[in-house]
Amino acid sequence: MEAGCDEAGRGCLAGPVVAAAVILPKNYKNKFIDDSKKITEKLRYELAKEIKQVALAWAVAEVDHLKIDRINILNASILAMHHAVDKLKLTPDFLLIDGNRFKPYKEIKHLCVIKGDATYMSIAAASLLAKTHRDDVMMELHNQFPYYGWDKNKGYPTMLHRDGIKKHGDCKYHRKSFTLLPPQLTLF
Repeated sequence: MEAGCDEAGRGCLAGPVVAAAVILPKNYKNKFIDDSKKITEKLRYELAKEIKQVALAWAVAEVDHLKIDRINILNASILAMHHAVDKLKLTPDFLLIDGNRFKPYKEIKHLCVIKGDATYMSIAAASLLAKTHRDDVMMELHNQFPYYGWDKNKGYPTMLHRDGIKKHGDCKYHRKSFTLLPPQLTLF
């Protein structure tokens, strides 16, 4: 029994990094499940609902911006994946990890796969659950801080987001260890 694991929000300037772990039935197929970045928002939410219904087990976990600042984004992403696997109702025999870096989890063997969300359905399913969960979190935070445009950029470093930081400063959900604004050039 294998669990696919993926995260969402590594490159964001604000909010948590979110990871998901999914164990799908052995012969489950869905031609629409793919890397969450390749799928429309509407379809992502439809597929997330289906995944939650058909998966043998699934879980989502967050690591907040404060912990990201303390341990760095790579370690926070791996920790979020570990927490997601911890929350599974079934213990997998094997972990499929999206990307090229992971720290061993208990005694469970793992395989890191670059672009694994485009290769393995269980990783793609985890990608969809992580992305939709994180998008929901950022929509809630947008209601508190609308001037960053998190309803559109979900915390990624877009012009709108950075303009909001320039005008209003950062907020308590920003990752202080990240470069929130490009450095100013100085003339000599």
